[in-house]
Parts: sequence; structure tokens; C-alpha cells
Amino acid sequence: MTASEKITPKQFHDADGVDDWRVLYWGAHAFFRADSFAQGASFVAGIAELVADTRHDPDVDLRREGVAVKLITRDIRELSVHDVELARAISALASRLGLRADASQLQVVQVAVASVPSADVLPFWQAALGYVRPGERHLADPLRRGSSVFLQDEMPEDRPRRGRMHVDVAVPHDQVHARIAAMLAAGGRMADDSEAPEWWTLADAENHGVDITTWWGRESVRLEEEREP
Repeated sequence: MTASEKITPKQFHDADGVDDWRVLYWGAHAFFRADSFAQGASFVAGIAELVADTRHDPDVDLRREGVAVKLITRDIRELSVHDVELARAISALASRLGLRADASQLQVVQVAVASVPSADVLPFWQAALGYVRPGERHLADPLRRGSSVFLQDEMPEDRPRRGRMHVDVAVPHDQVHARIAAMLAAGGRMADDSEAPEWWTLADAENHGVDITTWWGRESVRLEEEREP
């Protein structure tokens, strides 16, 4: 396997030295708590040194509470062996500087807009948000700061013509049941678990939906798509 060859979320998590990291959608994420902004800034400077001679730079977000890091191989928009190697190096750096990984702070939020197939609403949302279009039905912040938008055009044509929107929240696979329990305890209900463990749909008292998703189940879907001619 070459360093830039695509790997699955399971392959990433099965690798040694990546216990700080969790796969959410297409990338590997970690959050490292810092005792001060200055400590976090030193950590970010160290990450910059790690990747100075490569083109494999991560997305890094520095806040007073700590540093969030996302890894992905941009050429393939998936994870690769490069990401495993960099994850190990970043975790080792965090340990040396005294930062502590906290997977409970990890999540990725995506807004899903449902419409009938004949309604071409993607250009409207792209113009409204100033986003780029990395995929056929996806819109993304060009600087990867805001939530992505997924245009779901599978609503039946005979359904009443009202907008349909829900929020997708990707959480670490080892945090998902705690997140669902918290939502149920807060007055939510389980609306649909037929797609679990790829996602669970919960709803609030007004029937607004949230899909809680993990990488579980997505690997089999991708393998089937890759087998299609």
C-alpha cells in the first residue's frame, strides 16, 4: 500500500498510535485541550514545523480551550496512510507539550436540504452561502469553517411543496450512544433507527429532525458503490 492510497475508517482506527483521533465523515479529527492560549499556539507552531516540507497540511483551529485538528488527503478527499503517519506525529507532539486529547468535543455538523428532483435549488444555496461545490450534491465553505450543505433531491414529486430541512451531526463512534441518550433525556424521540449504525434519526417535540451519524455502516456502502460499473 502506497502512502497516498485510500484507506477506510476501520483501517485508520485499527492503526497503532491514533487513539486520540476519530473519523467523522471523510476526515480524521482530534481535539487537544490546552492550559492556555499560548500553549495551544506553541502546539500549532509545532504542527506547522511537522508539515513544513510536505504538501500534507491539516486544518487547524486554535481557541483558548485548545486546538482542533482535521486530517484528510486532499488529492483523493479521503483518508490515506499519510494521515495515519501525521496523526501519530501530532499526538506525540501534543504529549510532549502537555496537551490532552478530548474526543467528547468532536463533531461535524451538516445541513441537509431536501427537495423534489425537478427543483434545482443548489445554485440558490451556493449563491446565498458563497460556498464551493466539491461534489454533485454537496456545498462546502471554501475555508472549511462553516457547516457543509447536502442537497437531497429524493423527495417524491407528489409530496406537498414545502421545504424540507434537517441537520446531520457526525459524532465519534464511541460517543454516539451517549449523544442519543442525552437527546432522548432532553425530550427527543427516536423517529427512525432503520439505517443504524450508519445513522439514527431523532426528532424534537415539533418533529424537527436530526440525523446522528458515525462512520459505522458507511464502509459497506462505499464498497458497494465502488463495485458498480
